[in-house]
Amino acid sequence: MKLDRLIWGILLLFIGGVLLLENFGVIDFYWRTVWRFWPIFLIIAGVNILFNRNNSQTGNVISIAVLVISLSFLFVKGQQRPSNSWFGKHFNKDMDINIDDDDDKDTAFNRLNLFEPYIAADSAKKTVLNISGGGISFKLDGETSELINADIKKRHGNFSLKKLVTDSATILTLSMDDRRNKWKFSDNGNDVDFKLNKAANWDVLMKLGAGEADLDFTDYKVRTFRFDGGAAALDIKMGDLLPIADVIVKSGVADVKIKVPTNAGCRIKTKTGLSAKDFEGFEKLSDGVYETSNYKTSTKKIFINLDGGLSNFEVERY
Repeated sequence: MKLDRLIWGILLLFIGGVLLLENFGVIDFYWRTVWRFWPIFLIIAGVNILFNRNNSQTGNVISIAVLVISLSFLFVKGQQRPSNSWFGKHFNKDMDINIDDDDDKDTAFNRLNLFEPYIAADSAKKTVLNISGGGISFKLDGETSELINADIKKRHGNFSLKKLVTDSATILTLSMDDRRNKWKFSDNGNDVDFKLNKAANWDVLMKLGAGEADLDFTDYKVRTFRFDGGAAALDIKMGDLLPIADVIVKSGVADVKIKVPTNAGCRIKTKTGLSAKDFEGFEKLSDGVYETSNYKTSTKKIFINLDGGLSNFEVERY
């Protein structure tokens, strides 16, 4: 048997076994904890490439040993509750929470507010919001009378908000410059709580090296949401204020949860490699294509394209 097939087979057995044990309640597995160690998969791939060409028995043994040790490490780490469970699936019901002390436990940050005023004359144009950075937790935190208002807890890096107006669009760029921490999942990263104006027509384009994003677009006119991430956790909720909306997600190692309204017809196209998929309420039409039963008859439609290497994709209706 070829080494690469054996390695992919072991990886599939590992992922399937973990999902099965979790579904039956045998273990609590926190995928967010595993995403922090995503470079391990680069090591596994590198060892496979290095020894696959030699086709020697010793090389095969080394490759399998590295794989088994790495997966064992991830299996143990994955059962450890994340210290920052903002995106966690499981919560400790016995945990005591003191809200008043929230700012006292970590004072090593600076507060920053960035905003752009709303101009009614530009409301007919589309508004493009480009977000980029890494090691950041993003949260859409309600509406504002401004076009955008961002409250930032900055622990590292430099943030900027720039505006460009063209004949057809208003383009906003919210970015962080910090190459050193771009790919770090850290409990002491930057927090960005931002508000958007509900009157604008939005295209949201996000590039996130490593980090988290919690975006509830229910009350916003979002025509396109595009996400390009490495090791990230993404939770978005789409609304039905527009007749057509596109959601495009490209990820490396990510935990992606998408919610869509039941009255909107939805189609999913996937190119997901070894990723886990859970599309409750969807019918599989062909390999990689799924639809809701009301897709053809609904006047509101949402198109979802998912492209991921080793990710967890969930789409549910609400």
